[in-house]
Amino acid sequence: MSWWREGVLYQIYPRSFADADGDGVGDLRGIRERLDYLEWLGVDGIWLNPVHPSPNADWGYDVADYTGVHPELGTLAGLEELVAEAAGRGIRVLLDLVPNHTSDRHPWFSDPAKRDWYVWADERPNNWVSVFGGPAWTRGERGYYLHNFLPQQPDLNWWNEEVRDAFDGILRFWFDRGIAGFRIDVAHGLVKDRQLRDNTLAGPDASEGLRRIGQLLDRSMNQPEVHDVFKRWRRICDEYEPRRVLVGETYVVDVAQMASFYGAGDDELHLAFNFAFVHSRFEADALREVVEATEAALPPAAWPVWTASNHDHVRFPTRWCEGDDELGRCALVALLTLRGTPVLYYGDELLLESVEEAGGRDSMGRDPSRTPMPWAAGAWSDPWLPVGAQTTVGAQQDDRGSPLHLVRDLIALRRERADLRAGAYAPLDAPTGVWAWRRGDTTAVALNLSERTAELDLGGKLLLGTNSATASRLPPRAAAIMALR
Repeated sequence: MSWWREGVLYQIYPRSFADADGDGVGDLRGIRERLDYLEWLGVDGIWLNPVHPSPNADWGYDVADYTGVHPELGTLAGLEELVAEAAGRGIRVLLDLVPNHTSDRHPWFSDPAKRDWYVWADERPNNWVSVFGGPAWTRGERGYYLHNFLPQQPDLNWWNEEVRDAFDGILRFWFDRGIAGFRIDVAHGLVKDRQLRDNTLAGPDASEGLRRIGQLLDRSMNQPEVHDVFKRWRRICDEYEPRRVLVGETYVVDVAQMASFYGAGDDELHLAFNFAFVHSRFEADALREVVEATEAALPPAAWPVWTASNHDHVRFPTRWCEGDDELGRCALVALLTLRGTPVLYYGDELLLESVEEAGGRDSMGRDPSRTPMPWAAGAWSDPWLPVGAQTTVGAQQDDRGSPLHLVRDLIALRRERADLRAGAYAPLDAPTGVWAWRRGDTTAVALNLSERTAELDLGGKLLLGTNSATASRLPPRAAAIMALR
């Protein structure tokens, strides 16, 4: 098994993780200084949100230089030091790759010889709208250019072979420096309809997000030719030893469409984020439905990936659990015991909630999910976003009954039991409001998300439980992991 299948990934928003120089903005040295914590927690890899030079119109997702490091965060040498020190602890480093668009301040965009590296039209050619609101076309010096997000983020033209060649070089630049792989931003959206035909309008059966946008994005994104790009990148990954990994932000809520990004399971993306799970209701039947649909849809060689929070969404303790600590613990048990690779967003291990008073820096209102990691009271000096009055890492490390220690114990249990790392998923019969499944032949997991005590008859021995759970009795909002006889 590959490390990224058996291990646990941890997402870090660099500006908010740890500040080593005291300027209120997190940095790479701060991450380096917290590697002991990440090793103690037990994670196998970290994914860094964009670290490249950027005007920060979209906080790093408007890249001005794909092979540099933003001076607020550190230097290229500092990033290489982070990679080396993390490797010494058995932790791999993944970067965020943003190939759908650049910053409008990237040298490519101002170079007349590279006009065809972007999507231009003499007149506004269709009805496409930006995911962030308003038309997806803005008039520039050389006509109208496409931006599926902010006007400061012009979309690249992935029909142009020179663009594909340029990104081949970018991948190799970072792989040669020890980067273990990439999380690929807007992975589903790189290739556009070549004829620039209108998007289909969203009907009442469309997802909530597409109804908000008003279109299905079936021409401006989600084109079949994107699979050619991923196959090309997969071949580059396979040139390296150990082989590098590709994780796609496949932002589609249709499970079958998400599963298609694996190709045959071994020739495109290694992992594809499952946003149907993120958008699910936190109820036993709803979660079970998404997981079982995913298991049915994936190619045989494919491997699921599960996450509940990230930098674009309300944190799951707020969104799913409304601050209920016991429900939050149930979510952590599920995330770390399903078949697949779990991805923790920094602070998930603390059941960190979104900080509602944070706001104003990000135009899309995502600041509440990007606030600084609360290491200890007063650990941040004049932070770029408010920390919020919440728990701290230090307090939870001192409390053996804290969510932090639960996550550490869950990760340790995964390492101890092959069933939890690689065993098949199989649903188990359970009372109403309870979601139960088997991993492999000898391990079972059960979550009681109801308000009633549930009796179980699985004939197992309790390995780990929350909220006074036993192997045969689950109180409301309790979870149990059992060794089956």
